[in-house]
Amino acid sequence: MNPELMNMSIKRLFLLVVLIPIGLVLWSCGDGVSEHAVKADQAPVSVAVESVQVSPVDLSYEAVGTVRSRTASVVSSRVMGQIIATHVEPGDRVKAGQVLVEIDNRDAQANLASAKAGLSEAQNALQEIEESFRAAEAAKAAAEAGAGLATATYKRFEALLQRESVSPQEFEEVEFKYKAAQAELRRADQELLALEARKRQVLDRIEQARAGLKNAEIYATYTRVTAPFAGIVTAKHVEAGAMSVPGQPLVTVEDNRNYELEVSVQESRLGAIKIGDQAVVIVDALQGENMTGVVNEIVPSGDPASHSFMVKLRLPANPGLRSGMFGRARFADGRQEKISIPSNAIVQRGQLTGVMIVDDSDKARFRLVKTGKRYADRVEVLSGLEPGQRVVTQGVQQLADGSLVRVQ
Repeated sequence: MNPELMNMSIKRLFLLVVLIPIGLVLWSCGDGVSEHAVKADQAPVSVAVESVQVSPVDLSYEAVGTVRSRTASVVSSRVMGQIIATHVEPGDRVKAGQVLVEIDNRDAQANLASAKAGLSEAQNALQEIEESFRAAEAAKAAAEAGAGLATATYKRFEALLQRESVSPQEFEEVEFKYKAAQAELRRADQELLALEARKRQVLDRIEQARAGLKNAEIYATYTRVTAPFAGIVTAKHVEAGAMSVPGQPLVTVEDNRNYELEVSVQESRLGAIKIGDQAVVIVDALQGENMTGVVNEIVPSGDPASHSFMVKLRLPANPGLRSGMFGRARFADGRQEKISIPSNAIVQRGQLTGVMIVDDSDKARFRLVKTGKRYADRVEVLSGLEPGQRVVTQGVQQLADGSLVRVQ
């Protein structure tokens, strides 16, 4: 190849290599200037800011647990019989004394009728004895009168006999009548004593009959199983047609007005919790609605495997609470100086967590931060911010890095 042609080709290649990057740089710079011009023309965004500062933060210890009803009852059968009707379903609200399940009561009615008949028979026997007692008292009165007359006659004839005014035969007749009257009086007394003994026996029979009738009446009520208190039915264990036996669970009822949260607390934290302490309770099923729980019981025995103890917190009335719900309790754990910002100041960009700060030229700048614990509506910032910086707390979603802002 001609050396001159070779030199010309090399020079052309060199110019292409040099000029193309320069053109790209100029094109890029041109775009940057255009974008800068657009941003300069944008109206400032109104935002609210908060100056970053170190402030005391209320620390808390969180324990998780389960919502339970303070009063729950598994209603069981006390009699044997066929179930003829069930009147409730899970989820039904019931009143105290409301009939839940009915059991065949023919045996109970038969026992009740027999007990009533036994009481009636004993009462009739008492009435007969009362009539006999009145007759015996009348007979005793007559015997006492006859004995008095016979005694007087006997004493008079005894005096006449001593004066030999009557014959011995006449005296013997009077003496016989006197002894007969005394015997009749003793018989009347014995009859009254016997009637009194029979009356006491009949009275005992009446008491036994009344006790039997009461037992029969109570037994008859067992065939109508009722709610022990007002609440909500959480489970039904039987259906109509099944056979019930004593002790068999029929229905589970819980008091839906008094719930508590049972949480597991580590042994090292137990000393800081006392009866009557308050804690913030969060039940996730209530969509983050916070409530105040009061410690009303600390179970004295713990779990040897996890070295934790159960703490029960009384919860305020809430129609949305149900047994078995997951809940968290936050106990106060002192205060500490930390940097914290409002939760709504946090910006999520993919996997990155940051905030928008306002620089000295009133422009928004995205700043990566590392967050820590949450305290109510604030978030701890472990790194990424310094005291004195201004963090955007309202209008964050309208900002881009470099946006001009106007602080409200």
